[in-house]
Amino acid sequence: MSLPVKLKKLRPDARIPAYQSTSAAACDLCAALDAPLTLEPGERALIPTGLAMDFGASDGSVAALIFARSGLAVRQGLALSNGVGVIDADYRGEIKVAAVNLGKEPVTVRPGDRVAQMAFVPVLRASFEEADEIGETERGEGGFGHTGV
Repeated sequence: MSLPVKLKKLRPDARIPAYQSTSAAACDLCAALDAPLTLEPGERALIPTGLAMDFGASDGSVAALIFARSGLAVRQGLALSNGVGVIDADYRGEIKVAAVNLGKEPVTVRPGDRVAQMAFVPVLRASFEEADEIGETERGEGGFGHTGV
């Protein structure tokens, strides 16, 4: 299934997101920087992509999620400071990657580097209802490792 996405370049050097294989679930987002940016261990930064977008889901039925690139996270410690970024359907500002260096060495991001990946997902909106009781399950309140390591 294909989702039409309109992209607006906010900088002439911004790169259009690209899927790196025919079965890739997410496309890569690239840094739109004037100069290399070095993040020291523990340092956070918002990395601009130079892009704004409209994916036509004004009813909120689709969102874009931004994830760390696994290779950068494993090899260099570059992750997302917010875990997963959420881009709502009605957001029209610049897409930025909230990055953090979780590694032990500085990480340098250069203009055009692939810094994150973005996937488009369907959204279900909950209808909340206060209740005096909720259903019982075999698991019950077990969580946080209750099934073992």
